[in-house]
Amino acid sequence: MPRPPKQDPEFLQAALIGLQRTLEEVEQHIADLRSRLGVHSESKATPGRAKRTLSAAARKRIALAQKKRWAAYKANGKEAAEPQPKRKLSAAGRARIVAATKKRWADIRKARQAEVKPAPRVKAAVAGPPAAPAAE
Repeated sequence: MPRPPKQDPEFLQAALIGLQRTLEEVEQHIADLRSRLGVHSESKATPGRAKRTLSAAARKRIALAQKKRWAAYKANGKEAAEPQPKRKLSAAGRARIVAATKKRWADIRKARQAEVKPAPRVKAAVAGPPAAPAAE
C-alpha cells in the first residue's frame, strides 16, 4: 500500500486556521438565525414529552413490586434450571442433507452445461490483391 505523502506542518497549520474561521462564521450564522426565530438558549430542544419525575413513594412501590416478581420467579426454580443438552444430528438426517446437496449441485451443473454458449468467431480470409503472373 503506498504511503501518503508527508504533509508540511505549516500547510496543515494554515488549513487548521482556515477551518476555524469557517467554523466561527457558521456559528455566527446559526446564532443569527436563532435570534431571528426567537430562540435564546443554546441548548437543543428535546422533542416529545418533558421528563417526568416520580415521588419517593411511587419509586418505593415500584421497587417492592419488582422484588415480589423476582421472588416469585426464583420460587418456581427457574433460576437453577439445567441447560438443555445439545441437539445431535442422526445418521439418517445427515444422509438426507448430503443427498439433497448432491442433487442441488447436479442440477446446477446440468443448467450450466445447457446454457447456449456463442460459437467462437472465426476470422474470414481477407482477399488481397491478385497475385502477379510469373514472368518467364
